[in-house]
Amino acid sequence: MKSHEVLSLIEEITRKDGSKYFELSNMVQNGRAELAVQRDLLKEVRILQLNIPRSSHVINYEKYINQNFEMPLEAFTEYQEWHKTEEAQNDLNAILKDNHIE
Repeated sequence: MKSHEVLSLIEEITRKDGSKYFELSNMVQNGRAELAVQRDLLKEVRILQLNIPRSSHVINYEKYINQNFEMPLEAFTEYQEWHKTEEAQNDLNAILKDNHIE
């Protein structure tokens, strides 16, 4: 079963190799990312902006994520990064620009 998450924040995720990327998330998913840091699967997670406006880009990106990924159970042993289509990446880039990030 796929997720039905409402995405409402922007976070910066630092991979183990030190490279960083931005992700649209929510508090529960951010908690999973923080748990991944504790389990040494990620290096760092920072919330950059809370309560982002619900634009058409947010709605499109949210649909893509919900149709293609599931919320990890708390007992996960590896961190799954959301790989994006070009269209989903374009929506995320527009969200970052709209929120003055990047």
